[in-house]
Amino acid sequence: MYPFASARLASPRRLLAEPSLTASLVFSITQERAKLLRGQPVQPVGPRGLLYVQQRELAVTSPQDGSISVLGSEDATTCHIVVLRHTGTGATCLTHCDGSDTQAEVPLILKSLKSLSGCGQDGRLEVHLVGGFNDDRQLSQKLTSQLLSEFDRQEDDIHLVTFCVTELNDREENENHFPVICGIAVNIKTAEIFRASFPERGPEEELRSARSLTGGPMINIYDAKTEQLHIGPYFWMPFPHVDFWLQQDDKQLLENLSTSPLAEPPHFVPNIRSTLMFLKKYPFPGNSLFPGNRALLYKKNEGGLWEKISSPGS
Repeated sequence: MYPFASARLASPRRLLAEPSLTASLVFSITQERAKLLRGQPVQPVGPRGLLYVQQRELAVTSPQDGSISVLGSEDATTCHIVVLRHTGTGATCLTHCDGSDTQAEVPLILKSLKSLSGCGQDGRLEVHLVGGFNDDRQLSQKLTSQLLSEFDRQEDDIHLVTFCVTELNDREENENHFPVICGIAVNIKTAEIFRASFPERGPEEELRSARSLTGGPMINIYDAKTEQLHIGPYFWMPFPHVDFWLQQDDKQLLENLSTSPLAEPPHFVPNIRSTLMFLKKYPFPGNSLFPGNRALLYKKNEGGLWEKISSPGS
């Protein structure tokens, strides 16, 4: 994952509570669920019916969606992937959090889900947290605590169902620590959460990565009512010293532009280099990327693949 600003630690309270269960039993149950999730094989998820969520993005939809059947995200090393679901409506939100502004992101996650579902009918809000490991800088531990604390602050009752983060998602090899699970998906129709990888992560993968790398905040990228993916319009300043970074070898990029160099997947450096080249080509996004300052809109075609459609008013 990309570097981010850390925040203070906090302690979970009400979030972990179930009226009929002791805290120790709740922890035992979540430990067992984490173990079962870690033991799953990784399932490759193809592009048909998939909405891939990048770092600092969220997407919300429901079982009534005729275009999207799976939400997913990957490459969470110190990052955490969060799934919030309402059991009554089936409305589901998936987001990829890096700790940049957890205090603002958790209310946004909740608001985005409730704006779709209303959450008025019977059911409850359930949250699933996956990602992180025992990294040397303890960034995972901080993010875990931030997320628990912020979910606990919300007025709604939110039930922690899956807790596979940091220590519970850690493996050790040659005295180095690595995350067990880096990617998950959720089936919107069945509510199944499973380990996943994603050969395709479009559309506009470089553009979306550029927004994240330049410090863009968490955003909702999908309109479930129109079943359209909205990209932009974005604005960023020229990336500092982009030519310098492009001249560096792979080792330097890995060590300086990742929060967890040893744990990154093989494609991390090529992706970073590609994103830096994109930022050099487009130091100001403007009309060159968003004609008329309009969003780029995509919709799934009959084959379940993303297809670009006309922007509003064009």
